[in-house]
Amino acid sequence: MCVRKSSTRTKRIMSKIEIRTVDVVQYLKPLREGGSLPAIVQADDNFLYVLKFRGAGQGKKALIAELIGGLLAHEMGLKVPELVFMNLDDSFSKTEPDEEIQDLLKFSVGLNLGLHFLSGAITYDPLVSIADSLSASKVVLLDSMITNIDRTVKNTNLLNWNKELWLIDHGASLYFHHNWKSWESHLDRTFPSIKDHVLLERANHLPEAAKEIQQLIDKNKITEIVALIPEDWLLDESTSLTPTEMRTAYIEFLSSKLNKIDLLVKEASDAK
Repeated sequence: MCVRKSSTRTKRIMSKIEIRTVDVVQYLKPLREGGSLPAIVQADDNFLYVLKFRGAGQGKKALIAELIGGLLAHEMGLKVPELVFMNLDDSFSKTEPDEEIQDLLKFSVGLNLGLHFLSGAITYDPLVSIADSLSASKVVLLDSMITNIDRTVKNTNLLNWNKELWLIDHGASLYFHHNWKSWESHLDRTFPSIKDHVLLERANHLPEAAKEIQQLIDKNKITEIVALIPEDWLLDESTSLTPTEMRTAYIEFLSSKLNKIDLLVKEASDAK
């Protein structure tokens, strides 16, 4: 995830997001603590990644949520491991002895999503870990915007690495896309589940965070992020919507949340 940064606010919004594509060359080990069974793999650039599989759990929709959530977080100035597209060929399933993993690899041939592996990172502990108030406030508002139900005390999906807060695992976000028939009904909703957010009690700069998000994110930036979704991730036999219509839905949904960010600030403040 390479972003050409600029010193000016306007140019920052206009900066181009680029995502590298790499090939998986070695499957190292599954991460069985995750319900979707991600894995640590090595790519042809010699780096290690946590690979999220298109054939797991919620499938391609989880990858879309991961991509959108991670890129929005990055554009907001939050720390996120580099996201890359990862090509997986059919050779891995043929040599894997574990039947569960073998099936997962077989159904995930093609383009998947990887996050740079942060060696030595520590799972965030709300009692002792590092999280400054402004960053915590931005994470709370990000998760309100993308309706991320999976950043609680039970499952923080946060890491401390090099004494900094890092965000991972946004696959449970954007749950409106699991039922395309009713997606428009989500446009006017806020996010009451924010009351369970692990960083809420540290989020003491919500208005300042909202202003910064509005300076860094606009509809054009959202459109640019949504345009990066691979076309075949948007092929869905359960709906009559075309990939173009789905992209429009993602843009409208996220834009509506950005436009309601003051309501999200109030909701989170009231929940505190």
